Amino acid sequence: MTKTIGYRDWRWQALWWHHFFLLWITIDGQTRYSIPEELKQGSVVGNLAKDLGLTLSEIFDRKLRVAPEAGEQYFNVDAGKGELVVNDRIDREALCGQSASCVLTLQVVIDKPLQLYRVEVEIQDINDNSPKFPSPDIILQIAESTAAGARFPLESAQDLDVGVNSVRSYTLSKDDFFSLKIKDVSGGRKVPELVLSKSLDREKKPTHQLQLTAIDGGNPVKSGISQITIHVLDINDNFPVFDKNVYKVSISENSVQGASIVKLSAKDTDEGLNGEIEYSFGTHTPDVVLSVFDIDALTGEIRLTGKLDFETNANYEIDICARDKGTPRMEGHCTVHIEVLDVNDNVPNIFLTSQPNPVPEDAPSGTVVALISARDLDSGDNGKRECSSLSSNVRAQ
Repeated sequence: MTKTIGYRDWRWQALWWHHFFLLWITIDGQTRYSIPEELKQGSVVGNLAKDLGLTLSEIFDRKLRVAPEAGEQYFNVDAGKGELVVNDRIDREALCGQSASCVLTLQVVIDKPLQLYRVEVEIQDINDNSPKFPSPDIILQIAESTAAGARFPLESAQDLDVGVNSVRSYTLSKDDFFSLKIKDVSGGRKVPELVLSKSLDREKKPTHQLQLTAIDGGNPVKSGISQITIHVLDINDNFPVFDKNVYKVSISENSVQGASIVKLSAKDTDEGLNGEIEYSFGTHTPDVVLSVFDIDALTGEIRLTGKLDFETNANYEIDICARDKGTPRMEGHCTVHIEVLDVNDNVPNIFLTSQPNPVPEDAPSGTVVALISARDLDSGDNGKRECSSLSSNVRAQ
């Protein structure tokens, strides 16, 4: 007899919780604020009570609060003033990377009756990062037979800030033999190129020292520098040239390891060893690329060697080097842009956004029991959610 009662008790509790999770309601409209990153803890974001049309007594009695979610709780409600305040450090670069838009979405809850408000906080970038080159020193080897006008791509500086606070221009220290040109590539990125202004003479000047400066558009302006050392050599006067400057390919995130992505081709007009080419990733290729892709040194074929995840990295931009076997070794470069296509590989997750409350047995139809939300990490149609109830006694709204 004891076992039977315990089983029924368990079934009743399971049914109660089922009703509790699936009955929910949202309030139309939303409130939006805009603040700079790195505000001090306790800084006021906005007056929630005023913007939501609530009195101070209402926010206290009805327990106005930010619904808890997994991860950092960046904001709290000051119940005494009805203000939304900063609760923790907000680093825009850590939250949104270099995305043009950075918006934190939170849900504000009040009781008696249960209501849910959607609040968006736009995080504005401040110029808190300086441009930085992958390496503070660049060493180039240029044959003295190289014709004036030849261009040599240099490593771009990286700036964690976005918009006007990102890298806007480059300058080069004055030199009679070299000048600087800026090449615009996909995504608005700027690539500095060293241009040979006139022929070199190794016997007169075997080494050239230059300084490359990257400048952002912030106020005040921040900058970063890289020292360029050029050794003048006098052998092997042609460098490999790719069929394309930029290769664009797409691959599904569920592609199997070993899948061929693209086969590159470069040509060198020299003969013998001076015209034989080996392919490789650029010197400063990040580990996130090396852990997923590999390139055949002889054929130039790029293959998938790791696991892709659209939600982690949707795009890869890879610098590829073609180097001949002459002395000195000459090299050419191209860019491979790989777009990762999303597949529906994430299930929606359901979160409780309100505190549990008992439901009277005589509660009228339409009584709000609980507030829930659903999230799906996939993009586009794969990330759209639709909530429904499995019971005829409750409905999800």
